[in-house]
Amino acid sequence: MQPTFVLVHGAFANSFSFAPLQAELGLLGHRSVAVDLPGHGFAATYVRAYQAPQDAEALAGAPGSIKGVTLADNTAHLIAVLERARRNGPVILVSHSRGGITATAAANARPDLIDRIVYVSSWCPVDLDVSDYYAEPEMASVDAAALGLAVAADPARLGLLRVNFRTAGPTALTAFKAAFLAERSDEEFLTLLNTFQPDENLDGGTRADRARAATWGRIPKSYVRLTDDTSMPLALQDRLIREGDALNPDNPYDVRTLESSHCGWLVAPAPAARVLAEIGALTVGSG
Repeated sequence: MQPTFVLVHGAFANSFSFAPLQAELGLLGHRSVAVDLPGHGFAATYVRAYQAPQDAEALAGAPGSIKGVTLADNTAHLIAVLERARRNGPVILVSHSRGGITATAAANARPDLIDRIVYVSSWCPVDLDVSDYYAEPEMASVDAAALGLAVAADPARLGLLRVNFRTAGPTALTAFKAAFLAERSDEEFLTLLNTFQPDENLDGGTRADRARAATWGRIPKSYVRLTDDTSMPLALQDRLIREGDALNPDNPYDVRTLESSHCGWLVAPAPAARVLAEIGALTVGSG
């Protein structure tokens, strides 16, 4: 039976991020669904102050729809999508970046809905909470202040993280390009940046949301490493793979590698689509 790829975006992103990848998957004969987590996509807030000319004071104070959205909300939303997709056959859950936190929580709760889980340079916390990994040696090269260069509001005041991705500040733009799309042209980078939404929720999960051996651990899983990712360095990706394998040594990751920055595989998706097609064939064959 043909599997359905269910695609989960990362922070400040949305289902639109996956359009080029879905086109490639479709041309290879594969079915896919791109998810908008709560407060994302057409449910996102784009206040008038975010338009040009921008009003920084108004942008800093305007409420956002994503305020109060929790990981539990994301997980419940994803599970509802998985339940519908599962009616049509096998499901391959694919996450990118922060989307892995939600994918892992869903796998902990409903492993019966997932035939394979795929992380593409994506968070799958095992030994630590996500926030704690940032203090580890594998993350030492990450410019944690890059987003701070364009933070547009006080998170404690608004109850969300708001970043002005429409900034023209050269320092911020240089940092963003290095973090997200270093290998592509400036024009492609600005196009990518204009698909980002300004607001993200503040709930990154707790110890209870780490991968669990009894549920998450029994799902076949793949990890697609991105060699040139500076947002989630290869050392961290490899650590997450090692921790997952140690948690369930009888069900290790199927590991693949792509030469890509954090978002390069979404901008030029043909190689990633081929890798996912191979994983799909592996999944159906093992079923």
